[in-house]
Amino acid sequence: MTVKAMGWAHSFPVSGGVRAGRQWTRGHLASLPWTAREPETVDAIILTVSELLTNAHIHAHSDAQLVLTWDGDCLHISVHDDDPTLPRPRDADDSAVSGRGVSIVQALADDWAMRCQRHGKTVTACFRPATGSAE
Repeated sequence: MTVKAMGWAHSFPVSGGVRAGRQWTRGHLASLPWTAREPETVDAIILTVSELLTNAHIHAHSDAQLVLTWDGDCLHISVHDDDPTLPRPRDADDSAVSGRGVSIVQALADDWAMRCQRHGKTVTACFRPATGSAE
């Protein structure tokens, strides 16, 4: 069996990058055949992109590099920023306007991971389509 991976990468600036990141992601997802059958998965992916880019911009005060990779099984969303501090889940009370990003990613993604690097960190979330990747 031959595995053919597809991927896209783009950098999003602190100013205006989250909205642009959502639009960019939605455009690339349209090229994957399974996304038309799974609008809920697409919505979860877009929300995850939004949360990860927002975290990079607000907490790391950094531009964010977004990489999408489809490997035939999982759509990997990786966001890199310049701050090596790993995010951590927080217990945000009902009136808080922030503090839920990591918890949202944990709830939506099939898998996720974080890793420190020499210059910053990368957070990656994986989404597996329910209907499979056939077609």
